[in-house]
Amino acid sequence: MTDSIVRLENLSKRFSKDRPAIFAGVDLTVRAGEYIAVMGESGVGKSTLLNLLAGLDTTDSGRVLLEGVDLATLNDDAVTLLRRRAVGFVFQAFHVLPYLSVEQNVALPLDLLGVAEPQRGERARDMLRAVGIEALARRHARELSGGEIQRVAIARALVHRPRLVLADEPTGNLDTGSAVQILALLRAQVKANAGAGILITHSRMAADTADRILVLDAHGLRALEETR
Repeated sequence: MTDSIVRLENLSKRFSKDRPAIFAGVDLTVRAGEYIAVMGESGVGKSTLLNLLAGLDTTDSGRVLLEGVDLATLNDDAVTLLRRRAVGFVFQAFHVLPYLSVEQNVALPLDLLGVAEPQRGERARDMLRAVGIEALARRHARELSGGEIQRVAIARALVHRPRLVLADEPTGNLDTGSAVQILALLRAQVKANAGAGILITHSRMAADTADRILVLDAHGLRALEETR
């Protein structure tokens, strides 16, 4: 397993010049098939780190390389296209569209990539089957439970087979039983797609599902322990 999907080199970020960096000296390599967890206290910049990884924010120093491409060398349109193709997001707040069907929500990334029917529908249904909610394909998202919505969010994040999956507190609003199921599902799908996954979490239980646990603080990322 030598294929590097993400590489961070001496990354730092601050919100204003008169304030200290929220983190600095961040180095990280994530390879194909690897699923890692990033923990840290509130306010240390975990969500900011995900935004930098996805090219939604810019660094103050250092480099973000996605599939070997330095994001700083791309214009906004090129970053958007790379992110659309190579990155899948799972947000704590879900961000599914309530008045679309489950299948339509899951198919959105394929629509943005220009995948035509019937392939778009087939891939969306295949992904719904993988996450265990194929029977809900025609239901509107507003009719679903929290756990079902989270499965929709995971299916949507994975349907275009991204090289990198970013999950920001994906189980923060779920009960323990649902959280365990979702975490196992997320890990299994990342592995099945031979991509890489980065889980942001406050929960040690959630972090223990990862291959590696890292802790983010003002001085960078440090390994907590190997979990596999």
